[in-house]
Amino acid sequence: MKRIVQPELLDTLSPADPRAIRSRRDLRRINWWMRNDGIMTRALEKNLSGAPGQITEIGAGDGNLLLRLAQRLALRWPKVTATLLDLQENITAETLAAFAKLGWRAEPVVVDVFDWLPSKAEKVVIANLFLHHFNDDKLASLLEKISRNAKLFVAVEPHRFAWPAFVGQLLWLIGCNDVTRHDAVISIRAGFAGKEISVLWPDITNWELTERRAGLFSHVFIARRRE
Repeated sequence: MKRIVQPELLDTLSPADPRAIRSRRDLRRINWWMRNDGIMTRALEKNLSGAPGQITEIGAGDGNLLLRLAQRLALRWPKVTATLLDLQENITAETLAAFAKLGWRAEPVVVDVFDWLPSKAEKVVIANLFLHHFNDDKLASLLEKISRNAKLFVAVEPHRFAWPAFVGQLLWLIGCNDVTRHDAVISIRAGFAGKEISVLWPDITNWELTERRAGLFSHVFIARRRE
């Protein structure tokens, strides 16, 4: 099935819209079912020799995914700075306090990812359910930007398969709203299979790339700079 990128409803709604608030709660549940925090945690631990001083999440949404990573890693990785980059201001004071309680410092940054200027400090960059929003040309541009300074990039995305409407029906059964059900179908159609992200990475000589299906519904891409 060919990859198809279409607008998602949540991206068009105000962060204060009740349907958007409900959908963000739904996404936390979906991430739990997909086990994306576990997939991301294992990828980071396997590809980093020790605690990073800083992790940047692009398309961070409400920050819950990176907070769940902090909850898993804080004892082994103390005093990490978590940069939460998103187009909308979705990070609550409660979420920031939860990071602080774990000994991590969270820094929300409201910016379009294509206007983002990565610093040399941003050696670890992650993305969760974000890359599928972009067509191949824009995605290639974003990956080139990430590759300039990062040493490790990990993305967990929807795995694309032939019957996305089936997932929409499953999400109705677990109480997800109309925005979430609509966007889930769109996300799967725009998701990835095979090595579709790897072929867009700008430098295969100096990077080690891993791309595969993870679990039932997820797709993981890992780019690690060679020493």
